[in-house]
Amino acid sequence: MADLLWDDVRCFFDPDLMGALPDLRVPDASVKDWQAVLDLVGARGWQCRYSEGEAVLPVPRAESVLSRPADAECADLRVWPIAEVLAIFRFKDDEVIDFDVDLRELQGQERLDVFCGFLREIGRCLGKPVLMDPEGDYGHPVLGFDVEADRVVLLAEPPAM
Repeated sequence: MADLLWDDVRCFFDPDLMGALPDLRVPDASVKDWQAVLDLVGARGWQCRYSEGEAVLPVPRAESVLSRPADAECADLRVWPIAEVLAIFRFKDDEVIDFDVDLRELQGQERLDVFCGFLREIGRCLGKPVLMDPEGDYGHPVLGFDVEADRVVLLAEPPAM
């Protein structure tokens, strides 16, 4: 059974209402949690690409990338749980696992199911919530993986239309 039904959440996946690139995060994270995510990507066989600026490099250990100088090239990990869905992890902070998705890639029930499965995998691996905030509205999650419920749930009421 689906975690969420498209008809119930489609407004949260409307790029015109939410912004095209919502902010996803795992709060209260650690270097160990970052490493667990890197290990999960490898274990699941998800296609990925790590880069620092324009340089594409092998995926490093979390401790290595998170200890780089503040003025170092921007590091990110692009992960494709399926070929048509991309998540971009940004190594900004060891206390928050931060990543983006493009809502234009998450239209319809099938893609929503892929997205929920991806959040579920991360949340289960870490035993922590995975939250989605509208673009530019950090700290106001609309949905996320709930550890107790062991599924992705709504965390906000859909806006009145």
